[in-house]
Amino acid sequence: MSATTAPLPRTGSPSADFRLLLPAASAWVVTAVLLPLEPGSEALVLPLAGVAVLAAVLLLIRPGFPPRPGLLLRRGVPHRRGAAVALAAVLLTGAAAAIATPLHTADLHRGPLRELARAAEHAPPRAPGTPAPVVEVELTVAGDPKVHASRGGTTGGQTLLTVKAVADRVTLLPDGHATRTHTPVTVMVRGPESEPWLRRLPSERLAVEAEVRPAGEGYDTESAALLAVHGPPRQVEPPSLPQRIAGRLREGLRTASEGLPSDARGLLPGLVVGDTSRLSDDLVDDFRATDLVHLVAVSGANLAIVLGVLLGAPGQAGTPERRGLAALLGLSLRTSALLGTALTLAFVTVCRPEPSVLRAAGTGLIGMLALATGRPRQAVPALAGAVLVLVLLDPFLAQSFGFLLSVLATAGLLILGPHWAESLRARRWPHHLAGALAAAAAAQALCSPVTVVLSGHISLVAIPCNLLAELAVAPATLLGFGVLILQPFLPGPARLLAEPAGVPASWLAFVARRGAELPGGQLSWPGGWFGTATVALVVLAACWTAPLLLPRRPEPGGRVPVRRRWARMAVTGALLVVLLAVLLRPPQLTRIATGWPPPGWRLVMCDVGQGDMLALAAGAPDSAVVIDAGPDPNAADRCLRELGITTVPLLVLTHFHADHVEGVPGVLRGRRVGAVEGTTLDDPPGEAARVAAWTAGAGAPLLRAGRGERRSAGPGLTWEVLWPASGTSVEAPGANNASVALLVSLTGGMKMALLGDLEPPAQSALLGHLGRVDVLKVAHHGSAHQDWDLTGALRPRLALISCGEDNPYGHPSMKTVDRLRGLGATVLRTDRAGDIAVTGDSPATLGVAVNPHPTHGTHRSRAHSPKHSTPHASPGRTPGTPRAPPA
Repeated sequence: MSATTAPLPRTGSPSADFRLLLPAASAWVVTAVLLPLEPGSEALVLPLAGVAVLAAVLLLIRPGFPPRPGLLLRRGVPHRRGAAVALAAVLLTGAAAAIATPLHTADLHRGPLRELARAAEHAPPRAPGTPAPVVEVELTVAGDPKVHASRGGTTGGQTLLTVKAVADRVTLLPDGHATRTHTPVTVMVRGPESEPWLRRLPSERLAVEAEVRPAGEGYDTESAALLAVHGPPRQVEPPSLPQRIAGRLREGLRTASEGLPSDARGLLPGLVVGDTSRLSDDLVDDFRATDLVHLVAVSGANLAIVLGVLLGAPGQAGTPERRGLAALLGLSLRTSALLGTALTLAFVTVCRPEPSVLRAAGTGLIGMLALATGRPRQAVPALAGAVLVLVLLDPFLAQSFGFLLSVLATAGLLILGPHWAESLRARRWPHHLAGALAAAAAAQALCSPVTVVLSGHISLVAIPCNLLAELAVAPATLLGFGVLILQPFLPGPARLLAEPAGVPASWLAFVARRGAELPGGQLSWPGGWFGTATVALVVLAACWTAPLLLPRRPEPGGRVPVRRRWARMAVTGALLVVLLAVLLRPPQLTRIATGWPPPGWRLVMCDVGQGDMLALAAGAPDSAVVIDAGPDPNAADRCLRELGITTVPLLVLTHFHADHVEGVPGVLRGRRVGAVEGTTLDDPPGEAARVAAWTAGAGAPLLRAGRGERRSAGPGLTWEVLWPASGTSVEAPGANNASVALLVSLTGGMKMALLGDLEPPAQSALLGHLGRVDVLKVAHHGSAHQDWDLTGALRPRLALISCGEDNPYGHPSMKTVDRLRGLGATVLRTDRAGDIAVTGDSPATLGVAVNPHPTHGTHRSRAHSPKHSTPHASPGRTPGTPRAPPA
């Protein structure tokens, strides 16, 4: 995650002051270590903190302390004395963190809700029909409601709303015993009952009836319990005046941006105040893929832009050359600092105290203090001081990835950025381009070892995308804040101002979408400590080699040898060609490099996790009929890109469960889709409605499949719809039994049965309509529920199972796998093999190749033969080359 490449601030001195870095890091590390400890550990921690304080005091009372001001840790001060003072500071801040952390987390481990959560965690399963114990809780809302929509399972897209809160009073039902408490909780509301919660504001007090569950079931690890709410809430006290004003401003910004295009409509409130409630899932995925996601979470760049309007450039705010509104109005430094402090606090209230906002506000407030006292503003000490204070006041920030990324990005801008910018300028780079590129690269260099843990990939387009986004961030932010302020008083002009504000917002969405569409924009990478260490080594290697490829400007009168200049240009040009090849990944080049897809492939089962997705070659090299789309748009897009598919004559959705349709936006992304065909049963209705909206947005008609329908695509591909039949809901009820089942035929005589998620009632209805097939897509991810009479009649040579690694459903059932093998079938599954390709047109030429992903194996492609029951090919085979079956 790169920070926005705002102009690099001046530090106020020739060299940055790093004295506070070690104390801040000490407090951070101690807090992060103590947070997961069980209650009672303070009996050991507090004595250690006392020892640390005593050791620090002994270091500080040694003769010669304190040193003269301005000499600490600088040239001329004895090294041992400076080291002693630094060690004392580290010990004191570590001891402060050891004392503060148990005090701040004590409420997590006491009170009736915590006891009820523990009891629920260890309670035996309730008998069917037994109601869960319910308590009445009065609570104070501590954050904005957040809506979650899962993509997995069968009910993806179902509304799940969570709200951070603090429980003030707990009443046990039915005895009515009430207890005062101060317990952090997470409120969880499902389905239609979430509607009354959508406009709740922080500081509002509510009364609810809820079932108490363990906090581990929720989305927030900072809670003592999870409250599953029953029924609507009852207001006890309204929100405070500042929160009502902030809520009205946020709502006004949403209202004023109603007339903008969909991407800009969702992005502008997110960019200005962090309101992402209207951002589409696929746009958020694109921002993540390009490491632009910091733009939809308010960051320090937003506050810097706003304060810049008031105070001017950071390096000149306390000098006679200062600019901004404060200088224009002739305000004194103290008055300017007071207004800056008020603006910062208002910014936190309106944009909410998210980790990146708190980091920016802490740094800004320390800067205001320096401005009011006439001291030089130094950015690195301000950052370190803000981190130290914030971690002591809110220990949970020590485990927040958002806070860590914000700190690292800012540190990169302040510490590495200026040096890299000067280095680029010394190599003849334009002044502003050098500063912007250095800022983006510095933030990316420090953040990449962390983002790889979260995403499992490295974005190769992050730096160019951040550079392109920088053009629009400041205009969108300033115009957006103008809309925010105008809307409550002048709604008409506010809506007019929203139109130009939507232009830079649309540009940001355009950059994210185009960057995410590059086939090689993301490089898969291992996670965990190993991934972090290897990324850090790659960053260090890049920092070491970059100066060798970027020659310095020659000294006056000096000349660079022509041979050396041409050699550097050749190496740089070769690297650019390689980078373009990696980013664009032409299918022909990819096939040569990886062996995937294999020549003559006819069907590919894509590894999309716990879900289904297949592609049938439709004649042209870039064309395929797609069956289902899996649960993840990125996985669906990745599979089709690796196959080189840009045209989809028909997308068949066997049924509307989330693990088959949530990836539809990935199939539609950047491709021509002729039509979308679904089943006759809109169940679940929420997912069916989402599919209808996606297809309408893509301009593709939504058709309905019916038994007996016959279609073809290309010269050698035909298929017949075997199911659903009329009256399906009566014969075989349920969404799974409404799956579209196909019999695919190739010109050479090969037959494939694709059974969707059909269960035994619907499978048995196909008996007599199907004979022996060569390839079977096993129904319902290989679950134990199969009609073995039908499977025996099909008697496939190759059985394919699509399932996710370590999925919670136990798919595939080993009973199913064993029985298929007993029928003589080779069984391949995506959770172990990765993508699976079937090659050949006839039973005699049937072959298989696989494309393992990094989590499945170390080779990109391995060959298989249907005569083997193992998903591993014999060593020595050419990657991607299918083996011929036995005669």
